[in-house]
Amino acid sequence: MDPQQLIEYYGRQQREILETIRDLVVEETPTDDKSRLDVFAAKLAGRYTDAGLETEIIANTTRGNHLRARFTDPAHVGSRDAAPALILCHYDTVWPVGSLDTHPFRVDEQGWAYGPGIFDMQSSLALAEFVVRGVQTLKLRLPRPVTLLVTSDEEVGSQTSRQLIEEEAGRAAYVLVLEPPLPGGVLKTTRKGGGHFRLTVSGRAAHAGVEPEKGISAVQELAHQILALHSLTDLEVGTTVNVGVVSGGTRSNVVAAQAEARIDVRAWTGVEMERVSAAIKSLEPALEGTEVQVSGGAGRPPLERTVTGELFEQAKATGRTLGLDLQEGGTGGGSDGNLTGALGVPTLDGLGLPGHGAHADHEHIEVDKIGERAALLTALLVELSP
Repeated sequence: MDPQQLIEYYGRQQREILETIRDLVVEETPTDDKSRLDVFAAKLAGRYTDAGLETEIIANTTRGNHLRARFTDPAHVGSRDAAPALILCHYDTVWPVGSLDTHPFRVDEQGWAYGPGIFDMQSSLALAEFVVRGVQTLKLRLPRPVTLLVTSDEEVGSQTSRQLIEEEAGRAAYVLVLEPPLPGGVLKTTRKGGGHFRLTVSGRAAHAGVEPEKGISAVQELAHQILALHSLTDLEVGTTVNVGVVSGGTRSNVVAAQAEARIDVRAWTGVEMERVSAAIKSLEPALEGTEVQVSGGAGRPPLERTVTGELFEQAKATGRTLGLDLQEGGTGGGSDGNLTGALGVPTLDGLGLPGHGAHADHEHIEVDKIGERAALLTALLVELSP
C-alpha cells in the first residue's frame, strides 16, 4: 500500500463523494418514519451492490429495515475464511421530515457542508461505499473480509438492532464505528455507558385543608428520593445521576397519591454503572406508608479503553504514514460501539468525517477532510491486525 497514492486518489474522488453525501442527506430519514427508512435502505443497498458488496436487507417490523453488506471478493481479500472487519453505521437521524426547508444542503465559503444528519452520520454511509470502491480501483489486498452493518434505530437506543450488532461483532476480528469524531477529528476511545430508570411513588390521597393528617404525600416522598438519587453522583470519577423529569399529584389542595421521576445515569466504567444501578434498584421509602417502585436499567454499557487502546495505537501508527497525527478522547454519549466493546471485541469509534454540531442547527462536515478520512479508513482495513 502506497500512502501517497491513497491521499492523491481520494483527493480526486472528493467531489464525487460529496455529491453522494448530498444525495443521501436530501432523502430525510427520521427514526420514526419506517416507510422513508425502508425506501432509503433499498436505495443504499443498490449503491452498495453497485460498489461490489454482497448486500442483504434485513426486514424489521417495528423500525426501519437494517442493511448488511459483505465484501469478500477473492481478488482483494486474502482469506475469505478469516474473521471479518466489522464497520458499523446507522442511517436514521434525529431530524424530522421537512427539515430541509429550513436546513438545506449547502457548502459555505469555509468549505463546510451542511444538512440534516450530514455529520451524524449520512456522510459516513458515502465514506464506506467509496472506500470499498477504492480498494478495488487501487487493486489493494485486504487481509480479511469486510462486513458493513447499517442500522435504522441507533438514535433511539438500538432496540431492534442490538442483537444483530452483537451477533456480527461476535464473528468479527475488530469493529470500526463511523460515528462522528470529536472536534478536530479526534477518535473516540472511551464513551460513557448510560441507563434510564423510572421511579414511581405511591402515597395516600386526602383533602389538604380538611384532613391532611389522613394523607401520605407521594410528592414529599419523591423529594426524599430525588435527594438520595443525586447523592449517587461522583464527579471525580465522572458518574452522574440526573432526575430530569418529575410529575405528581392532581391538584394543589389534594395530598398527592402518586408521583414519578425519570432518571438518567452516565458512567465511564462498568463497575460504576453496576454500583449506581444496584443503588437505584434498592431504594427504600423514607416516609411510612409510601411505596416506591423502580423500572428500567442500564442500556448501553461503557466503552472502555481496555478494548479500544490497542486498535488506537495501531491506527495512530497507520495515520502517521498518511501524514496524520491522530488523537484520542472520550464522550458522555453512547453509540453502537459501546455494545461491541462490552463483548470484548476490539473497537475504535469516531472514524466519521470531521465536522461539528451533531443534532444542532449548525451540523456540518469539513469538505477538505473527505479525502484524508477515506484514505485513513482504507489504510486501517489493510493494516489493522488486532
